[in-house]
Amino acid sequence: MSIKNLQPRFFVLLLFIIVAGVLRITAAGHITPYSNFSPVGAMALFGGAYFADKWKSYVFPLLCIFLSDVIMNLTIYDAYVTGIMYDGWIWTYFGFAAMVLSGQLLIKKVRITNIVVASVVSAVAFWLLSDFGTWLSPVNIDMTTGTQFTKDFTGLVKCYIQGASTIKNTLLSNLVYSAIFFGLFELMQSKIPALSISK
Repeated sequence: MSIKNLQPRFFVLLLFIIVAGVLRITAAGHITPYSNFSPVGAMALFGGAYFADKWKSYVFPLLCIFLSDVIMNLTIYDAYVTGIMYDGWIWTYFGFAAMVLSGQLLIKKVRITNIVVASVVSAVAFWLLSDFGTWLSPVNIDMTTGTQFTKDFTGLVKCYIQGASTIKNTLLSNLVYSAIFFGLFELMQSKIPALSISK
């Protein structure tokens, strides 16, 4: 690929994804006062909305999440994780992919209402998929009994109920970081015409 074919929009979008990954690591490491307030949901919506090539919408956000997971699991969470990934990680990644899909389907045009709806839908989708993975995991624990969730509908419902408290933080972080990411990129596009030419 020649220098002339390099697309500034692509690299700026990729930079936003990388920044989100770095922010995720700092939040997980309790380096900031806003621990567990993660930008990855907004990053997934952002990628889904702006990358014209669908595969880029999934590959780059998920790759960023994977790399940040590996870094955190080998450093911050090394005492709790065996290997580079955690139990049920595949369901968490399905949840992130669902967030990207929400961005693709619900943010055809960057408007506040579209972003708010996508933030809500993606938060619920992530909760449903990731907690399903928690329920399937052999190390899942029912906090009310200290035992594993039963592998039946009742156990699944209890798992969802206990995990529902995470929706609030996911939704709030989606809204806050989406306002920052989408707002900043839209402002950049208005100032730098080359960012609006190609995706």
